[in-house]
Amino acid sequence: MARDSHATKARLLDAAFSEFAAYGIAGARVDRIAETAQANKRLIYVYYGNKEQLFDAVLQRALETGSEIVPFDADDLPGYAGAVFDHLVERPELMRLVLWKQLERPGSTGAEAESYEGKITAVREAQEAGRIDAGIAAADVLTLVIGLSQAWFGAVGGPAAGAAGTGWPAERLASHRAAVVESVRRITAPPAA
Repeated sequence: MARDSHATKARLLDAAFSEFAAYGIAGARVDRIAETAQANKRLIYVYYGNKEQLFDAVLQRALETGSEIVPFDADDLPGYAGAVFDHLVERPELMRLVLWKQLERPGSTGAEAESYEGKITAVREAQEAGRIDAGIAAADVLTLVIGLSQAWFGAVGGPAAGAAGTGWPAERLASHRAAVVESVRRITAPPAA
């Protein structure tokens, strides 16, 4: 029976995502990743090189998946912020992965930088066309939009860690999502004519 390397790689990336989100790069163990993925540990090194390169692959996959699920629209930054919030509600471990990345590897990868530069350019173009308030630098607008979208997930008792480890009720999530969307709308609204 031939092995399916694509399926094995997918299982390794899924297992590594969970491992890195829970333990960070330093705390993650390739033995646990291989066991969870039901794969030979050696395959991690064959496919990804080392644990750090595996982390890079996990992060890249998460960025690509996020971009597909939550497409960026500079003309609807409130909608984008709400969609990012929703995506994080569905995958709270993604925020933990991002936080571990920031703690253990500050700075951005080439793919991250390219993604942000494209978004900053789109915001700047919308500002120049008068669709977004130009009173705040485009890079700062993007930082505020993303920061507001993620803010509740870093707060003590945030959506991913409600009472007794359960998530927040739908009403509370809806309230916080509305606050995110309204805040972004106020920051980005073009000046009244």
